[in-house]
Amino acid sequence: MAHTTPSRRRALFAGSVAVLGLLTACGNADGSSAGPQKVPGPAAPATGGTTTGTAPTTSAPPPGDSTAAPGQGTTRPAAPATTGTAAAGRSSGGTDTAARSTRCHTSELRATVGRNDPGAGQENFPVVLTNSSGRTCTVHGFPGAAFVDSSGRQLGPDPRRNGGSATTVTLRPGQSAWAGLTFSNPEVSGAKTAAPASLIVTPPDERDHLTVRWTAGPVPVGGNSSSVFLTVLSPGTAP
Repeated sequence: MAHTTPSRRRALFAGSVAVLGLLTACGNADGSSAGPQKVPGPAAPATGGTTTGTAPTTSAPPPGDSTAAPGQGTTRPAAPATTGTAAAGRSSGGTDTAARSTRCHTSELRATVGRNDPGAGQENFPVVLTNSSGRTCTVHGFPGAAFVDSSGRQLGPDPRRNGGSATTVTLRPGQSAWAGLTFSNPEVSGAKTAAPASLIVTPPDERDHLTVRWTAGPVPVGGNSSSVFLTVLSPGTAP
């Protein structure tokens, strides 16, 4: 029987640890919307990008050159991440150490919901994250979101991811990234509805959330065609 040298054993052990760490960081490799891990709180989990390899990087356009979102305010969480917050998002396997160190944190962002752009029985809203800090930072992948009532209770299931390839968006101070929030018009689909007080938004890979006042009326929460979908973040404030 061949003997394994101490240096060979150390190499095998290091490789096993690296593989285990990669599986732990990536979560569901297919990027599906099913069953992300949750912690107590009303917000849907934030979800980082799930692409592999080195993620492409894009920069947001300069502030002030895109359509302005209406003035729904943003409320930053007063409590630490252990109460009323979302589960941490999954980091992409292609996100390197430098990208993680420049990630935009919740305290550095402001959230707004832009104007509805309806079409073919669909309601389409841009959910916008703006860098309100004094440093350049990045966002990557899907935000988390949830409709809540005035007491903070979640209305309906977590939004589902709507495909797309995640890219790292670089935000200089004042620049924005947006994700599409879409659902079927309840009057067309016949879904059960509720009138949210707010939309909770959790930036990718963060636990603290932002609260945006919801003024766009009833949303589907159950029954036929009641799913709400979110896209990955892209530069700017609207398509």
